[in-house]
Amino acid sequence: MKTTIMALCLIFAGLQLSHAQAKLPSSAATTTFTKEEQEILDLSKTKWTWMSDKNVDSLNGLFKENCVFVHMGGSWGKSQELNTIKGGGIWYKKAEVYGASVNIFGNTAILLNDIDLLAVVGGNEVTHAFMVTEVYLKEDGKWKMGSLTFSTLLRPVKLNNSNNQPQQQH
Repeated sequence: MKTTIMALCLIFAGLQLSHAQAKLPSSAATTTFTKEEQEILDLSKTKWTWMSDKNVDSLNGLFKENCVFVHMGGSWGKSQELNTIKGGGIWYKKAEVYGASVNIFGNTAILLNDIDLLAVVGGNEVTHAFMVTEVYLKEDGKWKMGSLTFSTLLRPVKLNNSNNQPQQQH
């Protein structure tokens, strides 16, 4: 009897924990988002366009003053990121998003993007598979970016180049 009660408690606890887990990126078309989650997803999509277009004026308004950026080659703050984009040190040509998730904790939103990023870095065109973590903070009713982190994924790059040939990960 004691074993049965203990087993039932463990099953119940497991079910409770399974509902409390963080949302992870999914490419499922059936994924539904709340209005606030969709707002973050739309803002992220717009941010990728601004980065591709080197629109540093719009990015300047999005990035908090103390925003941090973590790249494969280092980490830095807002001014260096904007100067790197403006000067062409990194040109974010295309971010192909395969899946995304948003977890909101009060006035903080954490977005995960499973992407392939086509970029020009130091004059060399490269493509990488990344899990990008974007942290947004809501202040005075507006979302501002507090952090952008690129974590390399071990999966193969899916993005094709203009010749429809598989792109090599560098």
